[in-house]
Amino acid sequence: MALDQSAHGAAYTAPQKDLYEMGEMPPLGHVPAQMHAWAIRRERHGEPEQAFLQEVVACPQPDSHEVLVLVMAAGVNYNGVWAGLGQPISPFDVHKAEFHIAGSDAAGIVWAVGDKVKRWKVGDEVVIHCNQDDGDDEHCNGGDPMYSESQRIWGYETPDGSFAQFTCVQSQQLMPRPQHLTWEESACYTLTLATAYRMLFGHEPHDLKPGQNVLVWGASGGLGSYAIQLINTAGANAIGVISDESKRDFVMSLGAKGVINRNDFSCWGQLPTVNTPEYNTWLKEARKFGKAIWEITGKGVNVDMVFEHPGEATFPVSSLVCKKGGMVVICAGTTGFNCTFDVRYMWMHQKRLQGSHFAHLKQASAANKLMLEQRLDPCMSECFTWQELPGAHTKMLRNEHKPGNMSVLVQAPKMGLRTFEDTLEASQNR
Repeated sequence: MALDQSAHGAAYTAPQKDLYEMGEMPPLGHVPAQMHAWAIRRERHGEPEQAFLQEVVACPQPDSHEVLVLVMAAGVNYNGVWAGLGQPISPFDVHKAEFHIAGSDAAGIVWAVGDKVKRWKVGDEVVIHCNQDDGDDEHCNGGDPMYSESQRIWGYETPDGSFAQFTCVQSQQLMPRPQHLTWEESACYTLTLATAYRMLFGHEPHDLKPGQNVLVWGASGGLGSYAIQLINTAGANAIGVISDESKRDFVMSLGAKGVINRNDFSCWGQLPTVNTPEYNTWLKEARKFGKAIWEITGKGVNVDMVFEHPGEATFPVSSLVCKKGGMVVICAGTTGFNCTFDVRYMWMHQKRLQGSHFAHLKQASAANKLMLEQRLDPCMSECFTWQELPGAHTKMLRNEHKPGNMSVLVQAPKMGLRTFEDTLEASQNR
């Protein structure tokens, strides 16, 4: 048995073992030989219930600039769905590892540090952002690290994500955990919040400014719920798009100026061939959608920016309703990857199409600061137990989840824990 002192001063005893049960707290800083994880293997690619299986695997060891984190809770994102399906590419084609541990969001406790890590120490409570890079090219040193050839997403393009008792990450991925949030609330927001932040503020000169209007697709989801809040915080106007009237009040409560139900229109999917009767029908309906935007922004006032992530189903309309000189910024394609649009409106109205991919540390840190200052709501709608992890991803795949963001408990023994002391007590009383 070892007597340990937590970062908050709580003393506890725990045995040193090679493997711990889920929710069992090891001695502070003790790294076991093995750990429990939800693993994906290439031959199991498919829907989450097929792709994710529990396995006991070797516990990772941090390199000189790396940190080992005991994962208390993890976020549920579409990254996990894609990793299981092997789409748009199989993660095994990227990292070549034998198995894949998904999960690109986490809150936890620093458990071991490499010998060159200076900013973090054992016992620190952290959240993890998912961008990794090698740090040794011009983009990482004075440029934008997201443009580095070495840039990769932890938990999707790396094999060692958060759906395990421990995860090994670069020290630059760590940020302070908001102490007013529970472990599960802390775990649910970083990927979607930082992604939304870069989309809105990371692409000059089209960075969001006070008074501008932004159309937000999927306004009740993880990305959308943060986009609405960030737009509102910046003094701009969010027009949220929903697919279910039951989500209207939720989106308005986040600060949206108005909400449009896309089920009131029939202009979705790939663009019909230009100048055909089908195209004319589509254009009439798309302009009807544009007039619904005017009912919120004012007659003739098109949106300065479109916050895109559905892709195939919505992109033709997005590129049409964006104003002259405005920007359509897109970070995903959850309805499909074959995006179509009428290029005449693009070139003649000089609109910008901008791809956006997660965020670098400075952007993620700026977004996290807003959460630390309690200026944003994490919007956690559901939290699942460790055993329910595949089912949580199935809900996301089928769009059956509640508005907001989802988390899954990993080492946290139960929901509602905010402190190390609470966690120790709950662990010992399992």
